[in-house]
Amino acid sequence: MSEASWRTHRLELDDQTLRDWDAVVLASGPDGIVLDTSAFYPGGGGQPPDHGVLLWGGVQTRIVDVRKGDDLYLIPAEGDPLPTPGTAVRGAVEDERRTALMRTHSGLHLLCGVVFRDFGALVTGGNMEPLTARMDFNLPEVPPGFRESVEDACNAEILADRRIDARVLPRDEAFALPDIIRTATNLIPPEVKDVRIVDIVGLDQQADGGTHVASTRQVGRIEIAKIENKGKGFRRLRIRIADPS
Repeated sequence: MSEASWRTHRLELDDQTLRDWDAVVLASGPDGIVLDTSAFYPGGGGQPPDHGVLLWGGVQTRIVDVRKGDDLYLIPAEGDPLPTPGTAVRGAVEDERRTALMRTHSGLHLLCGVVFRDFGALVTGGNMEPLTARMDFNLPEVPPGFRESVEDACNAEILADRRIDARVLPRDEAFALPDIIRTATNLIPPEVKDVRIVDIVGLDQQADGGTHVASTRQVGRIEIAKIENKGKGFRRLRIRIADPS
């Protein structure tokens, strides 16, 4: 079943700053807990799922994973109590982890925009953890001064404090936007009719389902830790997200 058929309304797509909310349990069992509303990001696009807690009846259930299936399933820590269907709960996303992942994800989009703008290279893969990430590019060779040039350009864009917007467009309208797919392969399944666009205004605009900070300045600072050769024509950039210097 598609995400559109999930019973859970995904609050994090409406408000990426939301960290706690009220919900009702729709289902609970070996597959996990299903809520009517949730701000837990389920992972995707290289961004790991959120962690957090559910508070109910004077007890706490820790959420250590979120899985996609025929519904959005919150996975409790082993041994933690399961609320029964119909239970009113208070959900809370772990703020430090989510905020770090939002900074990291926006930092990767910023990196993607700079490398595409300055070197014309597309993304071939990527992954992230809080404040650390990698991104792979179809870059045939590394020009002299590439590392310093890209790092300086990324941090200049951070200082420019570009706004980061998210909106949903019909598929045809989204694909009419120039360079909307910044990966070497289009990863959006054909059955997806509405496409979420994340726009670093004036720098990078691409299809994406993750969570992001509101402006580039909130990323902090990007440090390119390492550049690796991953085979003919492919380069891996490993980055760290740091606080502003």
